[in-house]
Amino acid sequence: MFHHTHPFKPFIPENATKLIVGTLPPPRFTTGQLKEGDVDFCYGSRDGLLWTVIDRVFELDLKFESTEEAVKQRKEFLAQNGIGICDTVESCRREKIDASDLGMQEVELRDLISILRENESVDTLLFTGGNSKNGPEYFFRRHLKEYGLKLKVVSNHVPRIHQFVLDGRPINTVSLTAPSGSANRAIGSMQLYKDLKKHDPEFNTIDFRVMQYREFLEN
Repeated sequence: MFHHTHPFKPFIPENATKLIVGTLPPPRFTTGQLKEGDVDFCYGSRDGLLWTVIDRVFELDLKFESTEEAVKQRKEFLAQNGIGICDTVESCRREKIDASDLGMQEVELRDLISILRENESVDTLLFTGGNSKNGPEYFFRRHLKEYGLKLKVVSNHVPRIHQFVLDGRPINTVSLTAPSGSANRAIGSMQLYKDLKKHDPEFNTIDFRVMQYREFLEN
């Protein structure tokens, strides 16, 4: 079986108040066999949409290429805006070498609670997906149980918002719509998206993510 290890350490600026939390980059980032257009950094897959969305929200004019300049742009943006990235999964094993969350076996989780204790300014976790099996919220809920903690609902509307209290410190979690093409079908079935599409036929699934992510990235 393929041992899929996370190729990037958590990137958490000292001033971070938010953490973007996913699972694992595609296996090619572990093996170093990047594709043209990949950026060798968190969420750098050319097939992913996170940096495309961030680029539009903040009008950054990011480079989407396998260069040090592209990596530097992303790190500088995160540091300037107090945003960190710390995925839930340290490693897993796969029978099939792909990026499927459901394909992860023998999953080893990162100790996010210890990481949060080391980064006391963080008050919000932005999950890049919901509570589906092997998603970031799913694994984080499992991790919380190890510490006798659990999420409480703040808002049950998409994107769902929860909260837990760590050492007397309230931390919110937001389950954003996944920045992957596979989530487009789910977006298309949302009534809000249908209403917006009806009002503006040019409105698309990336526009929807930009609208949703902006609220939680800018504030």
